[in-house]
Amino acid sequence: MDAAAKARYETEDRIGVLEELLNERYSVRAFLPQEVPRETIEHVLSVSQRTASWCNSQPWQVLIASGEAKERFRKAIYAEAASGARDDHDFTPPREYLGVYLERRRESGFQLYNTLGIARGDKMAYAKQALENYNFFGAPHVAIIHTDEPLGIYGAVDCGAYVSNFMLAAQALGLGTIPQAALARHSGLIRRHFKLSDDRKVVCGISFGYADHAQKVNSYRTSRASVADTVTFVSE
Repeated sequence: MDAAAKARYETEDRIGVLEELLNERYSVRAFLPQEVPRETIEHVLSVSQRTASWCNSQPWQVLIASGEAKERFRKAIYAEAASGARDDHDFTPPREYLGVYLERRRESGFQLYNTLGIARGDKMAYAKQALENYNFFGAPHVAIIHTDEPLGIYGAVDCGAYVSNFMLAAQALGLGTIPQAALARHSGLIRRHFKLSDDRKVVCGISFGYADHAQKVNSYRTSRASVADTVTFVSE
């Protein structure tokens, strides 16, 4: 094999690995209780640290709760969420979903509810399932991603890129993940619980561990829009 052919083969092989990871990854909603070894978690973190950021600011800070610390946090945030406490986001959530964005959101939700046998319009069952976010879906670990307040939305955007790379690195190492904006609805509690300073702004959480493939909730997959639906090429 000549050098050009070898380079072409290596490129195809590398993009194939990325495609495989992207196609395999999904939001896990049932985890095994088995904890992930510390060295595996640190491997995920070291890979994720290569995430690109504005001016190389690397604004993400990651707090990972495991064991008894995770359980204390779970009890605290579940109690607040179940009490009906008002939203306490640091970053303004979407005002509303319209058009195709609403359609995609509904499709995703109905896939989840249909898989779990929840009837359409059963708002009590919807709410009960939503509260499972605050049980971390049984995951043995939860990461809280937070950033520095003065960086504003740019810091949050960089953290989003970090979250994506965290999930892909975890996938490559045989782990399951679910990114959770729901946890950021209780940013004040998170700061108080973990004694974070007021200038730390919570972007989201990531529950992670080993997926429980025997659970039906992990059996469905969401769709993706086509490139034609999302990209406009301009050449003149």
